[in-house]
Amino acid sequence: MNQRLAKLNSVLTSAMAAAWTAFSKSWRTLIADEGQTYRPEAYYMRGPGPKWREKHAPGRGSVLR
Repeated sequence: MNQRLAKLNSVLTSAMAAAWTAFSKSWRTLIADEGQTYRPEAYYMRGPGPKWREKHAPGRGSVLR
C-alpha cells in the first residue's frame, strides 16, 4: 500500500510539473507577443510624393469661398 502511494505521488508530481511547464511556456509566449507592438518610427517614412504635391500645390486654380 505504501509503495502504491509513493508511485501515485511520483506520477502526480510529474504530471503537475509537465502541466506547469506547458503553462509557463504558453504564458511566456503570450507576454512576448504582447510586447511586440507596431512602432511606426521603426520604419522608414518618406512623406508625400510628387503626385500629392502636384495635387495640393498652391495657386492650382481651386478657390476657397
